[in-house]
Amino acid sequence: MTDPRAVLLDFDGVIVDTEWAIYQSWHRTFAGEGHPLPLEIYNQCIGSDFDTWSPKTHLEELTGGSFDWHQIDGVRREAITAELEGTGPIPGVVTALEHWRAAGLPLAVVSSSSHGWVDGWLEKLQLDHFFQTTVCRGDAPRIKPAPDLYLEAARRLEIPPADCLVIEDSLNGMRSAHLAGMAVWIVPNRVTECLDFKEAERLLGSLAEVASAW
Repeated sequence: MTDPRAVLLDFDGVIVDTEWAIYQSWHRTFAGEGHPLPLEIYNQCIGSDFDTWSPKTHLEELTGGSFDWHQIDGVRREAITAELEGTGPIPGVVTALEHWRAAGLPLAVVSSSSHGWVDGWLEKLQLDHFFQTTVCRGDAPRIKPAPDLYLEAARRLEIPPADCLVIEDSLNGMRSAHLAGMAVWIVPNRVTECLDFKEAERLLGSLAEVASAW
């Protein structure tokens, strides 16, 4: 692509390393029932939701049993909250955001997560001022891997989709952006680094590489 006119960033695993804590909570749940949860399997739901692939359904199929998911989810949420206490932005994020802002590029967060989760984190970490908009679950008919959220972000920014650069960490996110007609740079994290991102336009070790990659 030519020089982008806007940058759209996924949230979980790109701006804050939330995905590892969430994965670990599921890993413990599976281990408690005597089953592994390989990252290659779990990654099917990263960037999307349990309609794409569900660890709950998978565990029920493995065990042949049913579970009190309301109670289990409560325990998982407490563990995730405790593990993420004091977490800041992923290294390189602030440098990249400042680089793009200095270049005059509008920025947006595009996430399959809820506004309460994404906006809460951005405000807590004092990153919200970098972004012109956040587009989350409920802002478009379908979440990733459908293109709807990315297309909605382009519409709000009044930038053609082909002129938007997407920063992602998951296969579902990459597919979503490509279906929207956008180029994708992948920055893998601890959960997604095992995946094959050969269809991405670029693969970065971290967002700290943005200035030199531009």
